[in-house]
Amino acid sequence: MKQKIKTRKGLLKIIKDLKAKGKRIVFTNGCFDLLHIGHVRYLEEAKALGDVLVVGVNSDTSVRKLKGPKRPILPEEERAEILSGLGCVDYVTLFDEIDPLKLITSLHPDVLVKGGDWAKEQIVGSEEVERSGGEVFIIPFVKRASTSNLIETVLKRYEKST
Repeated sequence: MKQKIKTRKGLLKIIKDLKAKGKRIVFTNGCFDLLHIGHVRYLEEAKALGDVLVVGVNSDTSVRKLKGPKRPILPEEERAEILSGLGCVDYVTLFDEIDPLKLITSLHPDVLVKGGDWAKEQIVGSEEVERSGGEVFIIPFVKRASTSNLIETVLKRYEKST
């Protein structure tokens, strides 16, 4: 599993070699804090759009900037390792930026994928991917499948009675 987790530099070389072999590279990104069924379905559908699925994972620092000081629940190393355990995921890399634009522009994926909770004009990197001949896909959102909903459910079920 851990062999799927790559530094940005290491991943760039791998992607270059795969593209030279004609492989279609799919990229997606997210926090992936508390992996749930929505994540798994989303990643499986993303993988089906190409040959190699690369997942960019927000570092703990960037998750805190996006979601607030109580997140992430799981540290970045664990989130990356959990994702690397999925058969549909080929490579995982962490990124510290608030958004994945630098990572996307360095990798030049053939396909960029986001979930249905994003409008196409909101997808970071979509213009760059399409400008280089790639495609952008939005995969339908799985209702009620979110980390926030999962946290809320746990809190409600296990709150102390007074």
